[in-house]
Amino acid sequence: MALRKIDHEAVEARLSALDLPQGPSWAAAARRDALERVRAGGLPQRRDEYWRFTRPDSLIQPEPTPAQVLREEGSEIFSGIDRLRIVFRDGVFDPEASDDLAAEGVAIERVAQSGDIHWARDLYGKLEVRGQEPVSRPLAALNTAFATDGLLIRATGKVRRPVALVYLHEQEQSDAILHHVVKVEEGAELTLLETGPAAARFNTVTEVEVADRATFHHVRAQGRDHERRAVTHVFARLGGECVFKCFTLTANGMMTRNEAVIELAGDDAVAHVAGAAVGDGDFHHDDTVFVTHEGRNCESRQVFKKVLRNGATGVFQGKILVRQSAQKTDGYQISQSLLLDGDSQFLAKPELEIYADDVQCSHGSTSGAIDEDAMFYLRSRGVEQSDAQDLLTLAFLAEAIDEIDDRMIAEDLVTQLERWLSRRRR
Repeated sequence: MALRKIDHEAVEARLSALDLPQGPSWAAAARRDALERVRAGGLPQRRDEYWRFTRPDSLIQPEPTPAQVLREEGSEIFSGIDRLRIVFRDGVFDPEASDDLAAEGVAIERVAQSGDIHWARDLYGKLEVRGQEPVSRPLAALNTAFATDGLLIRATGKVRRPVALVYLHEQEQSDAILHHVVKVEEGAELTLLETGPAAARFNTVTEVEVADRATFHHVRAQGRDHERRAVTHVFARLGGECVFKCFTLTANGMMTRNEAVIELAGDDAVAHVAGAAVGDGDFHHDDTVFVTHEGRNCESRQVFKKVLRNGATGVFQGKILVRQSAQKTDGYQISQSLLLDGDSQFLAKPELEIYADDVQCSHGSTSGAIDEDAMFYLRSRGVEQSDAQDLLTLAFLAEAIDEIDDRMIAEDLVTQLERWLSRRRR
């Protein structure tokens, strides 16, 4: 097989637009290592196997494309939920707009303000490095090298209030790189919420370690800015008998790529990764998921639904890797799209790679139009066509949204979807 050709000029052009941030010694060491990996491995190219459905150009050019800020009507999402609100403005932490970071059962610090002796030194950049095999993820390495801000979140008990990261985008041309590290200690529970675009173009990495018998819920709502260009990464390592659930709702955005790399290292662990995306026109949305089973008797689910119209494109690349040690694995993967016209497209690449012999794994992918019989049934009962289409769209997305355990959070996301649909009626 021919060696991958690296465009060194493109690499240096991108790096020249960035500065290595200051911080504790362990973060500086991780950044130097990541920088060397970027220079050695290059940036993503369309010829790369896991980028063949998505053009990375807008994510790797030296300057971000200006993006007009489009404010949504109504209150901020999750505003009715009692939560610890932490605000980033164009990728920079805003202490005046944020709540006091002190909360029962959780410790929260900024990376730049942490000391040289810190629990995060064993995690910062470490899970990202592990996630580079067997698939290279150069934009995650770029993030580790140049992240300008980020949080270190350590849950030591049952955290009553969700920790909510609110990203505000106020500059038309802005470039944000954020790197968060989350550690959920043995038996602890934490819910992390993320809302809004961090910038016109942003790159985020969240590294999560979930210890034995711990629970971590992660819910993201990506919306507001139609011209947003974003790549996000979640790297998670799970201990025994723990629960990890991650859900992402995406509406709007020119180009969004959400990557999740999950490692079930302990026995009897549960990992669910789900998403719902709605978009039209120049909307391009890519979910790329890699789940590795190493422990025995573990369960993983991947549930992704996309609603596309007016030439929008949806991509799903999902893999379940079951190692020989992972007997009694239960792995499930489904990706589906609802195409509201003939111009939109859904590109899917589901994969299974199994080395254990006592497993139950399945995957499936489908694309289709709205069920004409269901539409006729609703129309025959006096429902307007636009209302009927919205009802059927919400019903299609329901399986993904059902992956969210907290009903109040799920209802807030459904409300967001309803607003999005109502604004885009013909």
